Amino acid sequence: MEGNVYGAAKAGGAFDLQNLLQQPHTITRIVCWVFSIIVFGCISSEGYMNTLHSSNLRCVFNHNVNACHYGVGIGVIAFLICIVFFALDVYFPQISNVTQRKHIVMADIGISGSWTFLWFVGFCFLTNQWVSTTVLPVIGADSARAAIAFSFFSIFSWGLLVYFALKRYRMGAEDFSEKYMDPTNDYPPYPNVSENYQQPPFGNTARSDSDDYKPPTY
Repeated sequence: MEGNVYGAAKAGGAFDLQNLLQQPHTITRIVCWVFSIIVFGCISSEGYMNTLHSSNLRCVFNHNVNACHYGVGIGVIAFLICIVFFALDVYFPQISNVTQRKHIVMADIGISGSWTFLWFVGFCFLTNQWVSTTVLPVIGADSARAAIAFSFFSIFSWGLLVYFALKRYRMGAEDFSEKYMDPTNDYPPYPNVSENYQQPPFGNTARSDSDDYKPPTY
């Protein structure tokens, strides 16, 4: 495979880590990975608290456990998605099948688009529950605000992943041609013998030797 196919060089080349880390989609994916760690890390560590009258842990977001579960859930899954696609980015230049490359890029578009929407929902959900919280916790308030902030930042970082994936998809196999050119087309067609054959200028004058023989006269 030659040329640039879906944003990667031809298959079979040597792995270049420096070039991979300089790619815009790789940098953005690492940023998304870090943001996901911050969100689910903040909620998991200080997102639950107990009251003076109960030992049961309650979510700092208006005591709505669904808010904490949602933030941790999308954060952990986003963390795993970033790892999987980073591994695919490493392996991507070694894939020689154009169809497989296309499917990976399309999956990147779909999943990144879905998580852009989920982070938007998460930001709205967490913000609404935090505003509705009547008694702000002494411990965990900063972590809750950090989770909300990085949920907001994740909307744009995952949106950038969608943009870069769409760009790679549009590039497609623009420099790669699968058309096979028959080498015989480089030569002129073989002349048709039946069309170029001409009849001799004279009719059939073939005669036997007996017709030309004349007896000698004495």
